[in-house]
Amino acid sequence: MTSNIRYKSRIPVKTGEENAEEKQYVGFATLPNQVHRKSVKKGFDFTLMVAGESGMGKSTLVNSLFLTDLYKDRKLLNAEERINQTVEIIKHTVDIEEKGVKLKLTIVDTPGFGDAVNNNECWKPITDYIDQQFEQYFRDESGLNRKNIQDNRVHCCLYFIPPFGHGLRPVDVEFMKALHEKVNIIPLIAKADCLTPNEIKKLKDRIREEIDKFGIKVYQFPECDSDEDEEFKQLDKELKECTPFAVIGSNTVVEARGQRVRGRLYPWGIVEVENQSHCDFVKLRNMLIRSHMHDLKDVTCDVHYENYRAQCIQEMTSKLAQDNRMESPIPILPLSTPDVETEKLIRLKDEELKRMQEMLNKMQQQMHDKEQ
Repeated sequence: MTSNIRYKSRIPVKTGEENAEEKQYVGFATLPNQVHRKSVKKGFDFTLMVAGESGMGKSTLVNSLFLTDLYKDRKLLNAEERINQTVEIIKHTVDIEEKGVKLKLTIVDTPGFGDAVNNNECWKPITDYIDQQFEQYFRDESGLNRKNIQDNRVHCCLYFIPPFGHGLRPVDVEFMKALHEKVNIIPLIAKADCLTPNEIKKLKDRIREEIDKFGIKVYQFPECDSDEDEEFKQLDKELKECTPFAVIGSNTVVEARGQRVRGRLYPWGIVEVENQSHCDFVKLRNMLIRSHMHDLKDVTCDVHYENYRAQCIQEMTSKLAQDNRMESPIPILPLSTPDVETEKLIRLKDEELKRMQEMLNKMQQQMHDKEQ
C-alpha cells in the first residue's frame, strides 16, 4: 500500500535579478570549501628530517619552529661515547593543533652523523631509512586495504652546514648528492650568530656557487602564478634570494627593549631569533610551514616517490619477464619447405630469364658484326 502525500514548501519571493543569477549558478564553485572541510577534519601529517653534525643547534631550531619540546628526554653523550657512536635514526612524533587544524608532526633525527673521524658513507643509514619509507608506502598502496595508509615518507630534510670554514666540506657535498634524488633538501647555515652580516653574505654566495658547481639538486621554489598577489610574489622573491637560510634557534625568553622575546643573551647584546635583521629564522618558518609545506609534500609524492615507484615496477617487470623466459623458452620453429607448385613457378621463371639472356647476347653479337 502506497500513499502519495504532497508537501508544500514556502519559497521566499526573489527579485528578477536574483532568479537569473540562481538559474546560472550550478554550485561546483563550493568544491574548494568541501575539500577544505574534509581536509581539516582528516588532519595533516608532515615528516621533517634534520641532519648535521652534533652541536649545530638542530634540536633547538626544531623546538623553536614548532613551539614545542620534542627532546625533553634526550640524553647528552660525553666525548668518549660520542667517539664510538654510529649514525642512528630516531623518530619523534607529536600532534599539534592550531585554530582547529590538526598536524601530526614527525621529526626524524640523525644523531651521530658526521661526528666520526672517518665519515665514509656515514649517510648510508639515512638513505636506507628514506628508501624503507618509500618501500612501505609502495607495499601499502599496492595492497588490498588502502583506506588507512600511513604516510611516513620524508617530506623535507634540513641540512645544517657549520658556520666555520669556507663553504661546503666534502662530507656535505657527498651527503647532499646521495640524498638529492630522494628528498627535498633545504641547506641551512647553523649558528649564524657566530658570523657578521658581511661574513654571512660571503658564505651564502660561496655555498650557492658550490651547489651549482657540484650539481646538487636542492629544493626549488615553485614559480609564482601570474594571478598571485604582489605581496606573495615579493615574499617568494625574498625567500629565493635568502637561501641557504642562516638560522639561530633559542628556547630562552629574554627581555629586549621592554619586550619579552626568544633570543640569546651575550655580554655585548641580545640576538633575537625572530628579528629578521639578525637571522633568517622567520623566513625559514614562513617557507617551511606557512607557504610551502604543501608543495614539499607534493614534490615528495609526484617526483621523488614516483621515481622510486617507477624503478620498482621496472625491476619487477624485468624480473618477471626473465623468469617467464626461463620457464617457457621460445621454441625454434623448423624452416618451412616450399611446396611443389612454388618450385615449378620458380623453375619456369629461371628458364624464361635464361632465354631472354640468350636473345640479348645474340643481338649484341649481331650489332658487333655490323660495326666491323
